Amino acid sequence: MTLKLESKFGKYGGQFVPEVLMPALVELTEYYEKYKDDAVFNDELNHYLRDFAGRPSPLYFAKRLSREYGVKIYLKREDLIHGGAHKLNNTLGQGLLAKYMGKKRIIAETGAGQHGTACAMAGAAFDIKTEVYMGAKDTVRQRMNVYRMELMGTKVIPVKSGSQTLKDAINEAMRDWVANVETTHYMIGSVVGPHPFPTMVRDFQSVIGKEVRTQILEKEGRFPDSIVACTGGGSNAMGIFHPFIEEDVDLFAVEAGGSGMKTTEKEALHSATLCTGEDGILHGMRTKVLQNKYGQILESSSIAAGLDYAGVGPELAYLADIGRLKPCNSMDSEALLAFHDLCRFEGIIPALESSHAVAYVKRAAASGELGDIVVINISGRGDKDLETVMGMRK
Repeated sequence: MTLKLESKFGKYGGQFVPEVLMPALVELTEYYEKYKDDAVFNDELNHYLRDFAGRPSPLYFAKRLSREYGVKIYLKREDLIHGGAHKLNNTLGQGLLAKYMGKKRIIAETGAGQHGTACAMAGAAFDIKTEVYMGAKDTVRQRMNVYRMELMGTKVIPVKSGSQTLKDAINEAMRDWVANVETTHYMIGSVVGPHPFPTMVRDFQSVIGKEVRTQILEKEGRFPDSIVACTGGGSNAMGIFHPFIEEDVDLFAVEAGGSGMKTTEKEALHSATLCTGEDGILHGMRTKVLQNKYGQILESSSIAAGLDYAGVGPELAYLADIGRLKPCNSMDSEALLAFHDLCRFEGIIPALESSHAVAYVKRAAASGELGDIVVINISGRGDKDLETVMGMRK
């Protein structure tokens, strides 16, 4: 079989993995190439997306927020998808593919816990044993998501090495996959990792942008001037961006700016990988990475666990290099204010990750760079973040 999926995005992407994983990546590529346009597979996937996940998600005109920020704002409501985030789009796709591949076990990594929860849901729906690696720090700040995963029969494995966050959870999941490659599918949660994951996850998440194309034409008769999405690894961003790549729509990828404190080298680079990262190898891919002058990976820092990642998807790195999207960032304090704005003006409690995108719109709207109509991807709901937000009031 000729493998057609794009493995490189300019100089980024590729497969930088131990030789033992190459057969698994070849197998996964072959199966995805076989089924991505298969009518039976897609009918089954669309059934789960519609009747289990609750798609399509609404495109909501945020009237009061628009008046407050001075630009017409539509919110893509991925927070209303079953589980509370966009993550289920990908896990249903990968879970169904794993079923078609005959895999008996799914492993995954998670930061904010949303991907882990979505994996647990998919594992239960498809009756596949599921185990999730999660940084020990994240198991504490996202303990409700840990409980949700356990309720659905998923084993959560705390990772106590390194920074005890998403980067280290991915490391442990990769080690597990190497040891159990024949029976296990590694369900990567973002547009990261070795080929074919960045392309495959993007494709499963592109349902977001495809819906926006139809919805905004129905509401406005034209495409928006700009689309804004928070960006850690970048799955929600690529999901909404990709169907608009060839259109005259400005794309803004909003990363975590951290606390703004720069007392050490690690804190200075916070988590804004597209803004400050350098080319490097991380988790099986070439991309932009937070690293020191010796090439050692730096610890990221963000109030939003899902943005707390030292890399970024290779396609996003490529699109930033060629100027097709604008990398930008919001600080923790700005995200918190935006979180409260959306709660107060629209009655919507957003995830802290999504709040970074809202914060950038608040800051940039006055300059005119966003145009007249803006779509913000509200990638998840904020129930998981309430303890963090309440803690910031002390």
